[in-house]
Order: sequence, then C-alpha cells, then structure tokens
Amino acid sequence: MRNRFMQYGLLALALAATALGQNKKISVAELMANVASKSAPEYPAAAKQLRVQGTVEVEVFISEDGKVEKVEAGSGNPILTRAAVECVKQWKFKPSGSAVQATLSFNFKL
Repeated sequence: MRNRFMQYGLLALALAATALGQNKKISVAELMANVASKSAPEYPAAAKQLRVQGTVEVEVFISEDGKVEKVEAGSGNPILTRAAVECVKQWKFKPSGSAVQATLSFNFKL
C-alpha cells in the first residue's frame, strides 16, 4: 500500500513539474511579431572602457497576457548579458493566449 502511495506521489510531482514548465518554444520572428514596445540594450560603460564586444543570448519567458515573466542569461560576456537581460525585462508584448519562450540574440559592437 505504501509503495502505491509513493508511486502516485511521484506521478503527481512529475505531472506538476511538466505543467509548470509548459512554455511553447517559438521562433524569434514569431516573438518579434508580438512586440508591443521594446528598446535596444544600452552598451555598458565598463564594457566600452574595456572594449568588450560580442554576441549574447538570453532566454525570455512571456506569459499568456504578454508580460515578461522571466529573462535568463544564456551565452556571452556576463557584462553584456546583464545589459541585455535588464533591457528585455522592460519589453512589452501583445497577449497571445499561451505562455511562450524564445531565445534572443544581441550583438554588442563598438
């Protein structure tokens, strides 16, 4: 009996984890078609001074009502990535009716 409860408990946890992580992965083109307002990231002063350049990627998670729920740093220089993450947090999207996620790339060049 205890074993059965443990199996159901693990199944419930697995289902809950799956439901929580259900964001539809979309292309950048699809994401950009739903942008209501956006701005470009500011080039960090420290990065300019050190002449740091490069491409960074961030993962953006958008709720069904168009709000930016979370932005995670992906690849790239941490100084530049931080600037991109902070910028994307300010973006606004049109409601889509479902939670989505996409990977954005930013090219920082002096």
